Amino acid sequence: QVQLEESGGGSVQAGDSLRLSCVASGRTFSNLAMAWFRQAPGKEREFVAAITYSGSITYTADFVEGRFTYFRDNARNTVFLQMNSLKPEDTAVYYCAAQSFGLGSRRPSAYDYWGQGTQVSVSS
Repeated sequence: QVQLEESGGGSVQAGDSLRLSCVASGRTFSNLAMAWFRQAPGKEREFVAAITYSGSITYTADFVEGRFTYFRDNARNTVFLQMNSLKPEDTAVYYCAAQSFGLGSRRPSAYDYWGQGTQVSVSS
């Protein structure tokens, strides 16, 4: 089993930045591909960013448009999502997900473990 705990969400204004963190425990972190998804009220969960277990490859959703950076620190069992130039449409609950021995995916069904989520609210 893998436990994931997100933090770093909050309420900000458009143009501000936030850094989300996700700490993993329960399994060798370096064997996990990690990802962030988000879900706004009334909408389906959507892919934000993913990173391979080695950290050598990252990929992000088109709507990120270079505003978000995703990286991992295997020594701290943590992945980070640095979000800059936030927009009101980025408002959602952001979820951390983990995939065992995988290379990551844009599909939620590909992930084995999920965190409880952290709320991000961006006002105009």
